[in-house]
Order: sequence, then structure tokens, then C-alpha cells
Amino acid sequence: MALKDAQTDVDAAFTRPDDRRLSFENAFGGATSFLRRRYTKDLTGVDLAITGIPFDQAVTNRPGTRLGPRAIRDASTLQPCDPPYGWGYNPLCEFSIIDYGDLAFDYARVADFPDALFHHIQKIIARDVGTICLGGDHYITLPILRAYAEKFGPLSLIQFDAHTDTWADDDMDRIDHGTMLYKAVKLGLVDPKRSVQVGIRTENPNTMGFNIIDAREVHETGAVAVAGKIRDIVGDHPTYLTFDIDGLDPAFAPGTGTPVWGGLASWQAAAILRDIAGINLVGGDVVEVSPPYDTTGATAIAGAHVAMELLCLYLWNRRAGA
Repeated sequence: MALKDAQTDVDAAFTRPDDRRLSFENAFGGATSFLRRRYTKDLTGVDLAITGIPFDQAVTNRPGTRLGPRAIRDASTLQPCDPPYGWGYNPLCEFSIIDYGDLAFDYARVADFPDALFHHIQKIIARDVGTICLGGDHYITLPILRAYAEKFGPLSLIQFDAHTDTWADDDMDRIDHGTMLYKAVKLGLVDPKRSVQVGIRTENPNTMGFNIIDAREVHETGAVAVAGKIRDIVGDHPTYLTFDIDGLDPAFAPGTGTPVWGGLASWQAAAILRDIAGINLVGGDVVEVSPPYDTTGATAIAGAHVAMELLCLYLWNRRAGA
């Protein structure tokens, strides 16, 4: 699609005749689908579905991440007229990527939410379509992992975060964004020995056996070494990647519920994500973007870039001849 087509295509989020193309439209107008991809529930021929999970009722501190998917989509409209930098291929033109819309759920029936999300993801991946989820608080990762583990077996997990989210909690009915990975291990959804947490900088002695690359190690050893260590840990095992935006330092991502200083710079996260290309990524999410605390929009912009990197990672091994 050429620039002149922007005046005749009439909002490609609805009228796009071909999913495999860049979008030359005004970033300040039109529907804010992710990367101006087509809004649809039709999964026929689709490679990857972006879906929003506007849930923040599991937070321990500041709420607001229910508005995260909308903000990330809005920020993503700054990106879709160019191929993603540094990847050497253009997934926006080579693959069918859609915006599947948000999970619909009854906010007043919180106990029903985990199963609603589980079935939402299960329905998509049953069609051999991958998902990148836009959160929402970090609890959403647990029902998503349930769906993926049902299909792939126990997963490797790559987690970017300030917190391990492995605080002990044996009540499997509790909905808490700080204990869901404790439960993921207890439920056999992830294999901690083949998993790694990156950017950690809060104390929690109960690591549940996860490999940890804390923020200081990232700063001292560098992105290239960290990416190599991640690849060694997960190998070619089916891997899910969850990126809590508070893995970034608050200087780069202030709009989040539990910011912690000393975190990753955005360039470090970008370099690590690009250097782990080739892992067997089956899905991913970006969570904890909280627009009420994001006065400049920088956090949503970071979240949109992370989601783009996850998209590139997911599709890397699926290229013809790769």
C-alpha cells in the first residue's frame, strides 16, 4: 500500500484487503488497532493474533492496567509504516497478523475471569495461531500459561520483571499478580530449570527453582552475554515470554503499578530481545502498563515496542526457508 492509498483505503483496520502489507495512514486518526492491523475474529489463514486483556483486579498496589491494552494500541500506531528496525525481515508484509480485539468478561464476577481467559486463548491456539497478549496486570499470564501448557506441555518461561512473582500462595483460587508464577510451577505449567527471570531487583528467597539474571548482572555483563545465557537456558524447548513493563527502569517506564529503580534501560531490553531470535517462542505478553501514571505516554510506547519485538520473535522461525 502506497502513501496515496491512505486516502482511498478508508481505515485499514476494517477494510484491509490483504493482511501482508505496511500501513501508511495518519497515526492520529482512525481505529487504534495494534499496528493498524485488521480487526477480525476470523482466524482463517492467520499466523498471529494480538489480543487485549483489560484486567487489573489482582494488583497489590496501583490499579489502572485495565486501560493498558487501549494505550498500547494507541502508541503502536506510530510504528506500522516501517519495517521493524534491526530484524532483517518484515513480518508485517510476510505474515497475516490480526487484532483479535479484547477479552470480554464480567468485571463484577472476578472469580470467573481465569476460566474466561483460559478459554479465550485456548480457542485461538487450537487453530495453530499464536497470541501476543496486551495486559492488564501480570496475573493474566497464569490462565494463558494454562492454555499453552495444555497444548505444548510444561513450558520454558522467559520473564522480564522487577519481581519474581513467586511469593508462596497455595490457595489456587486466589487471584494475585505476585503469586501466579509460584502457582504456575506448582501446577506443572512451566519447567523452572528451563526458565529464566531477567531484571529482578526485589527480595524474595522463594525462587521456585527459576534461573535469575538480576538487573545488576544485566548492567555488568551486557545485553549480548545475557541473551546468550537465556538461549542456553531455554534451548529449543517451547517457550513463553512474559514482559512486565516494570522490568524497565521507571526512567523509561514510569506508568506502572509497582515501579522499582535500577531496572533495564529500553535499549538493553531491545538488544536482548533481538539477540534471542531463534528460540522456540510459542506466545507472549506485555503487562502492567498503567496509563493513569503514564503522563508522557512513554510507558505505552515502550509497551508497544516490546509487543512488536515479541511479534518479530514469534514469527522469526516461521519464515520461509528459516
